[in-house]
Amino acid sequence: MPTVIDSFEESSWSPAAGESRAHVLSTRSVTPRESLEFWHDAVLATLVGMDIATDGPTYDAALRTHHLGHMQITTVECDPGRVHRSSEFIARGDGRDIFVALQSSGRAQVEQDGRTTELRAGDIGFFETIRPFRTTFPERFRLKIFTVPRNLLGRSEADLRQLTARAVRPSGGLPALLTPLLERLADTSEAYAPPVAERLAEGVVDLMAATAADRLGEDIAASPGADRVLLLRIKTFIRWHLSDSALDPRAVAQAHGISVRYLHRLFEAEGTTVCRWIRELRLYECRRELAARPPGSVSLGQVARRWGFTSPARFSRAFRGSFGLSPTDWLDLERKGRGAGEVPC
Repeated sequence: MPTVIDSFEESSWSPAAGESRAHVLSTRSVTPRESLEFWHDAVLATLVGMDIATDGPTYDAALRTHHLGHMQITTVECDPGRVHRSSEFIARGDGRDIFVALQSSGRAQVEQDGRTTELRAGDIGFFETIRPFRTTFPERFRLKIFTVPRNLLGRSEADLRQLTARAVRPSGGLPALLTPLLERLADTSEAYAPPVAERLAEGVVDLMAATAADRLGEDIAASPGADRVLLLRIKTFIRWHLSDSALDPRAVAQAHGISVRYLHRLFEAEGTTVCRWIRELRLYECRRELAARPPGSVSLGQVARRWGFTSPARFSRAFRGSFGLSPTDWLDLERKGRGAGEVPC
């Protein structure tokens, strides 16, 4: 079995203090002549069994694996090569899941179910693991693979046959939302506490299911979890437009083609309101920025306006209402607390 190592060359993959650590496997933990055999074992232990072929005698590859709710998220970065999941491997019984793969960099030429396609950076592909597939990577690549239990997607085998080996490009619609979400999620999955991770995974799977329904020409609004998918889209929209002081329920509803009343119903199911969610998100971003900035480098008014508050007075009232302190008093306590926790040189 492959050996687990604690770090990978890509520093952005290292979790912050106090966060759970992902499993990282790298061919650099063995001698060059053992690299390909090691990588076969690593892929079998982490994903599914498949043949892996390269043009050279050695292979430079690494993978990072973490779990988010019911999903496993695996990021692989490898030299050029070819993989073949043949019937021989499928007969061993590892094929309970669907792979939803994001091509993060490089290219992949995919064959499955009688079709071929090329995945380019930003594209998403569905892989069925109970049927053979081939993939050729003509250049060094990074692939982010979301392993999803097939029952969670709610698709029949016939449906899945229509989804494989078709590039889902982020040119608009749901894919334009799903691609950046998966990209970011693969890099930050370790940062979420279990209850948050469960809710986040549920929303992401719903969005994957909605994307699948859209690709099959179905009415997304009629698919299971449609409200959760819509709410996820709305929350992403709010985050992208948080600095706009004109962002309000009417603007959000209009951007998504729904009534303000229906928008309020979606947030009521979350135990909050649209306005409260926007306000709390703005306050969070203001606190984060104020705490990160050196003293005196930015004014409260500048930070408040950058995150959509129309005036420092409105920001201060909202801040005090939520935290019981003025922004200045909170910032003083925050800096004193960090100073008290510093270890002298």
